Amino acid sequence: MTNSSEVTTTAATALVAVEVPLKVARRRVERVGFVYYSSRRQLHAPGGVERSESDEKLEGVGEEVDISYLKSLDPKEWKDQDHYSILGLGKLRFEATDDDIRRSYRRMVLLHHPDKRKAKGEEVIQDDDYFTCITKAYEILGTPKARRSFDSVDPEFDDSLPTQSDIDSNYFGVFNKYFTLNGRWSEKAHVPAFGEVDAKRDEVERFYNFWYDFKSWREFSYLDEEDKEKGQDRDERRWIEKENKAARIKRKKEEMTRIRSLVDLAYNNDKRIQRFKQEEKDRKAAAKRAKMDAAQAQKAEQERAVREAALAKEKAEKAEQKRIEQIRIEREQQKKLLKKERKILRDKVKDCKYYAKNDKDQLKHMEGTEKICETFNLAEMQALNKAMESKGRESFVAALHTAEQKIAAELEEINQSQLKQKTTAPATPKGVKEVKKTELWSNENVQLLIKAVNLFPAGTAQRWDVIATFINQHSPANASNGALVTARDVLNKAKALQNTDHSKSSLKTQANDAAFASFEKSKKEVQTSNDITLGEETPAQASKENVKQNGVDHKVNNQQQKQQTKQNGTVGAAPTDAPAAAPATNGTGGAASKTWTKEEQALLEQAIKTYPNTTPDRWDRIASCIPNRSKKDCMRRVKELVELVNSKKEAQAAVK
Repeated sequence: MTNSSEVTTTAATALVAVEVPLKVARRRVERVGFVYYSSRRQLHAPGGVERSESDEKLEGVGEEVDISYLKSLDPKEWKDQDHYSILGLGKLRFEATDDDIRRSYRRMVLLHHPDKRKAKGEEVIQDDDYFTCITKAYEILGTPKARRSFDSVDPEFDDSLPTQSDIDSNYFGVFNKYFTLNGRWSEKAHVPAFGEVDAKRDEVERFYNFWYDFKSWREFSYLDEEDKEKGQDRDERRWIEKENKAARIKRKKEEMTRIRSLVDLAYNNDKRIQRFKQEEKDRKAAAKRAKMDAAQAQKAEQERAVREAALAKEKAEKAEQKRIEQIRIEREQQKKLLKKERKILRDKVKDCKYYAKNDKDQLKHMEGTEKICETFNLAEMQALNKAMESKGRESFVAALHTAEQKIAAELEEINQSQLKQKTTAPATPKGVKEVKKTELWSNENVQLLIKAVNLFPAGTAQRWDVIATFINQHSPANASNGALVTARDVLNKAKALQNTDHSKSSLKTQANDAAFASFEKSKKEVQTSNDITLGEETPAQASKENVKQNGVDHKVNNQQQKQQTKQNGTVGAAPTDAPAAAPATNGTGGAASKTWTKEEQALLEQAIKTYPNTTPDRWDRIASCIPNRSKKDCMRRVKELVELVNSKKEAQAAVK
């Protein structure tokens, strides 16, 4: 190459050469080629590594690997090989960083690459060369997941537990070593140290709490016998994955058992724990002694206070008992005086024949007497009895009017409260028929309620629902207007009937009026008939007796009603007892029969109870128990009593 160029021009007869100077840039060119690089490495880099600025870090990384060890490796047995030792990281192992692994692998490539060894004249078998093991080691250690899997089964890791002789000889040294070694598996970053003999209690407790709740990241997928990816189809791959998972779980359990055994071994032999337990025991004993001393002193003080409190309480109880007794005596006196005044009123009214002009007024005044007794207090009763001594009927009628006003006021108050509840209640939905309470509880429904209460006594499962269903099924009125009673309606009505203040209900008044009319009618029928009555009681007397029972003995009926309510749980209709003497008719056409005495009636009732329906020759045995009575007489008498009871029930049903 020259520093000038020649330009040739052609003229007619001659050639002229002109020299033109050119500018040339100077460049630094680096030689390339394997031969040049190899010679330079041999001259300037001991160990075969070029001394460049980027490669100076390769010096001192890892350790020299024996070439005989590398040549002894079988690429097919890569799973059983120590990959850290292959890359020259046998001492660092799991502590080696990713950069250490990468530089170590680069150094191994520069030293043992097949091309480089071929250049030296070394014979290389491509399919069975140990460089494949180096590449595999880097693939495993250079991938975080694969490296974690290999670290979990590190062949250099000691899974054994210390022996008892080692523990006895150097307890703290041995367990410091083992817990430090196993701490590498912890999921938590900061693992507490085992400590020494002078460690504090909270440090020791924190250490054991950590290890008893130890969470290990160690997993055993590296030891899988089969590779899932080698499965021919999906089912085979699933089966391989299932088998591998079961084996991993089993090894994981064994690992956690080993860790727990190591912790138990350290805890059971830890003299610090024994010292802490003894200190705790001594502390509790001292606290117990102090507590016992304080308890004895407190007990003595409490006994003194209890004695003083007992004396004060005894005095207070005596005073309270005296006060209560005084109140009770006053109440008893008030009750006795009220009872006495009521009796005086009843006797006066009874002696004056209830100030009645006719039988109807008599029944009304009989009921009014009970109203006065129920509504008037002691002062009012005394004033009434005193006024009746001078004015008589006038005072009685005024008192009756006052009692009715009180009852009306109470009823008005009840109606107002019901009306208020009705106004505040939600509106009736469309399509639902609203039925008044008076229409809902007709006389027929009340009779069904009384019957159902007796049929389904207290203790029946869902009693009020059953009674409501019974009434809805047997009431034609409810079926016609579509109004159905509920369990709550039944319960409210039963409570209303159970109320001892019968004057608040018109049912009693209607029953009394109807009963009186019925007995007046029966009185006329008896006078025109030829039937023979039983006993000494005449129909007129029976009518008066029933009137008295319906009109005068309200208080007795109320007491019987309370007793029956306590037994059945609610109000119920008392069964009608068959009287000992009643009108008897002959079933053959009215022929007179011999009168039954009370003694014979009692014997008949006892015999019927003694010999039930299942007894053979029942009526013969019943007749043998009653002197001078035949089998037909007994059967006729029972038939008459049944007819009498049925007639009374029909009369009551017609009234209601």
